[in-house]
Amino acid sequence: MKKTMFAYTKNILERVSFDPLLFCKELEKALKILLPYEIEQLTEWLLQYTKEKPELKQYQFLLNS
Repeated sequence: MKKTMFAYTKNILERVSFDPLLFCKELEKALKILLPYEIEQLTEWLLQYTKEKPELKQYQFLLNS
């Protein structure tokens, strides 16, 4: 089964969410390689995912740059 880059990115971000700095680094990498429609999906996912994780919410600004 083929895994999309978006699904792979989500998986990585979930796995590194224990470390906010590593999460930020992986998010920056993802934004460089994902296609525009995948970035939109990532934005929606990230808003939901970080609702319960205030330590990660601070990196939402990366989505706007």
